[in-house]
Amino acid sequence: MEDEVMNRVTAAVQTGQAGNRTTARKDLEAIWTEVEQRGGDAFHRCVIAHFLADLQDDDRDELMWDERALAAVAGVTDERAQEYDKSLQVRGFMPSLYLSLADDHRRLGDTNRAHEFLSKARTVSDALGDDEYGELVKSGLEKITRALADGSTDRLPSH
Repeated sequence: MEDEVMNRVTAAVQTGQAGNRTTARKDLEAIWTEVEQRGGDAFHRCVIAHFLADLQDDDRDELMWDERALAAVAGVTDERAQEYDKSLQVRGFMPSLYLSLADDHRRLGDTNRAHEFLSKARTVSDALGDDEYGELVKSGLEKITRALADGSTDRLPSH
């Protein structure tokens, strides 16, 4: 089934990856508003918020969007995710969502919360495949673990 919202999300993410973060952020915020006005499909909200978080310049704003993504995922079923891509399972979203929150809290100096979310990410990391995405998230786990051990609050390269 063609998902026009996800097509627009993908285009906005690609715009951000090409270096135009401001346009990508504005595009995703507009899509978020439209989705919310139509009743807020949880799958769309989760994906949009997760990507919007990465486009924020302020750590507190990034945390807010990552919290929105985590809140939205509670309303997503495997069946709904598989309407977009047959291979998706909600459990597979969790390591990245938790990892993002761990990194947000680490950068904000809240090491207790950072460790809490890092632990949650590790607990569900068995849901990751042996593919590029799985390796990206596992690498992020290692980077954030090292940054926490070093006491760093610096922004890390994307995980």
